[in-house]
Amino acid sequence: MAYLPIFLDLRAKRCLVIGGGAVAERKVLSLLEADAAVMVVSPALSDMLQTLAVQGRIIHVEREYSATDLNGVALVFAATDDPALQRKVAANAAERSIPVNVADVPELCSFITPAVIRRGRLQLAVSTGGASPALAARIRRELEDEFGPEYAVVLEVLAAARAWLRPREPSQGERARKLTELAESELVELISTRDPRAVDRLLRRCLGADASIDALGLDGLALDGSHGHPRTG
Repeated sequence: MAYLPIFLDLRAKRCLVIGGGAVAERKVLSLLEADAAVMVVSPALSDMLQTLAVQGRIIHVEREYSATDLNGVALVFAATDDPALQRKVAANAAERSIPVNVADVPELCSFITPAVIRRGRLQLAVSTGGASPALAARIRRELEDEFGPEYAVVLEVLAAARAWLRPREPSQGERARKLTELAESELVELISTRDPRAVDRLLRRCLGADASIDALGLDGLALDGSHGHPRTG
């Protein structure tokens, strides 16, 4: 089966997770990273999910699943090993055209989740079409070595450069050329060296004489491969 790889904007959208164990934990955490509004339906929760509920980060409905739980839901994960419940959730979601993922049962899924590498704003997704999640996980580990945490900082620099150029370079074509030159430059390597003066020289070369880390509003930039999001202007 072929799948369309997409990234969904789930910010503030209600997403449902059915189940309260270790698999549900993974689904909940991925949804929280996407800033979704997460509701978990389960008679019991793991310690981690219980903590998230107490903190108010998720809504816990302490009972068995009901089809009415799908009201107003944008996406649903069935994180349960009960085959009858899995089929019921998949059928209910299909009736309402709600995307559904049933853990470890690809034939009941209308979408599958890839193995993901996150480096700040950068996300790399790996999928085997449900054929071998273990191989997807192996490829993800290999990519984690190739794309280190410095890429989080690189993306902050590129985003700030784009914003800085917009009012200063009226030609869209010239902006695109400069940003492409910066993206294809030795920026990654220079970020890895943690040398802000070298990064400033590169910014001036690619963007213009007035460009610098400070000029781009990145005076709080940590050239240490951190995952933080410095102030941009």
